[in-house]
Amino acid sequence: MIADWDGHEYLVSMLGEQANWVKNVRAAQGAAVLRRGRKEPVILQEVDVAARAPIIRRYAAVAPGGRPHLRLNHDASLEDCEALAPNTPVFQITSRRNG
Repeated sequence: MIADWDGHEYLVSMLGEQANWVKNVRAAQGAAVLRRGRKEPVILQEVDVAARAPIIRRYAAVAPGGRPHLRLNHDASLEDCEALAPNTPVFQITSRRNG
């Protein structure tokens, strides 16, 4: 599930730091391919911990399948999301099609 926030799109690791896709993205220095109907080459840039909370909050609002893993409700408080931020990787999606 992709979370939209402040004009950008983000991937949030509902399984935390140990998720294989997070390790793969870091090893590939952010280079990835998303499948949204068709393959889309992207760069996934990791978001600083201090900026993650509002994105995690938006993710909880739009991703019902992720809520149980993060132990958040759809209307999670910003404070609850701030507590999760250090162990919840968040990546901003940027297209590589034009670059």
